[in-house]
Amino acid sequence: MLKPNVGHINYLNCLPLTYTLTKNPSDKFNLFKDVPANLNQAIMQDKLDISPVSSIIYARNFNKLMILPDISIMADGPVQSIILVSKKPIHEITTDKILLTSQSATSHCLLKIIMNKRYHATPDYSIAKVSPQNPFSDENATASLFIGDDALFLKYHQDKNLYYYDIGQQWKEFTNLCMVYAVWVVRKNFAQENPQKTSIIQQYIKNGFADGFANLHQAIKEIATDKPFSFTQLDEYLHIIQWKLQKEQLKALSLFYQYAFELNLIDALPQLNIFNHTEQEVSYL
Repeated sequence: MLKPNVGHINYLNCLPLTYTLTKNPSDKFNLFKDVPANLNQAIMQDKLDISPVSSIIYARNFNKLMILPDISIMADGPVQSIILVSKKPIHEITTDKILLTSQSATSHCLLKIIMNKRYHATPDYSIAKVSPQNPFSDENATASLFIGDDALFLKYHQDKNLYYYDIGQQWKEFTNLCMVYAVWVVRKNFAQENPQKTSIIQQYIKNGFADGFANLHQAIKEIATDKPFSFTQLDEYLHIIQWKLQKEQLKALSLFYQYAFELNLIDALPQLNIFNHTEQEVSYL
């Protein structure tokens, strides 16, 4: 029988799992590494069976997907890897143009929620190619959103004439909750037909993060040698990012979905259907 196809985010926020996948690869599945946007698309095209996806992607496809328990990408406060770079203070932004990276979906929605709910602004959003070296590829733009390694780079290389905002911190100040940026999902059809395989892969991913984090110093030295960050910077970042999905995270995820629904960013409020070993769906909404 064919091995399941499993996605993996090739970003620093998954470095502990990357370390495990490198040191102790599993022969139970085929691994595909890519940026979130491509993984989101691949699982919806049935090219992947299990994958991390941007949180908002689950909300838009909850009838086809189930959430794997106990694993996510989340942070309780500053996240460091979602940064808004602006020519003016964030509270002065109204209908200004904001450029969005094409690499993520959840960060787009999170920014739109923050701008609308917290600052009562209605910016003009536009997908554009942006880089840390050229944050405003459109000179008419007031701000640009960066994610992942690019955002982390900007945290440590700031222009004194610009303003920088950690969107995770913005969410925490507004809601007093953590934020779940990505969840691991399984295609519902695959889970129903292969509950044991799904469970084995879920456990491998969960243990992979734990084992990688237990060897974090070694992981940073071996896996992140080509990254433009110091050991201290990466160590700090990887103590901010967490990989759990429990009651507190599900509460935060539900509020995020509620706001997204209110702003018409999703068509319906999703049920949080959690895969478990007995093939039952646990709904928290």
